[in-house]
Amino acid sequence: MSKELPKMYQNKIKKDFSNIQKVFSTLYEDKMDRQEEDVVKVDMYTVEQKIYNIFKSPTYIYKVDVVILTNSGKLEKRIIGKNKDNLITIGNEYIPINTIKDIYIK
Repeated sequence: MSKELPKMYQNKIKKDFSNIQKVFSTLYEDKMDRQEEDVVKVDMYTVEQKIYNIFKSPTYIYKVDVVILTNSGKLEKRIIGKNKDNLITIGNEYIPINTIKDIYIK
């Protein structure tokens, strides 16, 4: 009862593929580690949408620690609320939303 199975068709690949890209690398070609600031994150959300998502997230109860990138630098604050034009921190500081470049949860 030993039957041989029929051979399957195999197409031979004779060309080189040059469109293969590196997916992940810890070192660049010059063997230097890059700092976190060199990486530019591309987001599809606006600052208003990010703020909305932070306040609607399950981690937000009455305060949340965030990192805010503004025109003047990087701030690490604990925000408790928002009004029309400003974010309100736990220290009763007002941060104008129009000066915020990026915001994310710490």
